[in-house]
Amino acid sequence: MVEKLIKFCLVGGSGMVVDFAVTYICKELLRINKYVANALGFIVAATSNYALNRLWTFHSRGSIPTEYAKFIAIAVVGLGVNSVVIYLLVEKFKLHFYFSKLLAIGVATIWNFLMSYFVAFAA
Repeated sequence: MVEKLIKFCLVGGSGMVVDFAVTYICKELLRINKYVANALGFIVAATSNYALNRLWTFHSRGSIPTEYAKFIAIAVVGLGVNSVVIYLLVEKFKLHFYFSKLLAIGVATIWNFLMSYFVAFAA
C-alpha cells in the first residue's frame, strides 16, 4: 500500500503541473474566462491522473467508464474537502492561506488515495 501511495502522490504532482499548464494556456493565451479555464485545467488533470493511476499505480483492468466515473466523483469530493479545510483553517483558525492550502492538499490526498484504493480501483 505504501508503494501505491508514493506512486499516487507522484501522479498527483504531475496532475498539478497539467492543471496549472492547461489553466494558464486557456486563460492567458486563449483568453478564456478564468473560471472556465480553471475547470478545464481540473478536468484535464483529473483525466490524466485517472489514466496514470489506472496504468501505473493500481495496474487496473476494470471497466474504464465505471472506474473513470468513480475516480472523477472522488476527485470532485476531494476538491470540496480541500475547499472546506482551507476555509476552516483560514476563517476559523486564522492560519495563513498558503499554509492552510498545504494542509488541505494533505487531507484531500489522503481522501483521494483511500477512496481510489478501496472504491475506484478496488479489485
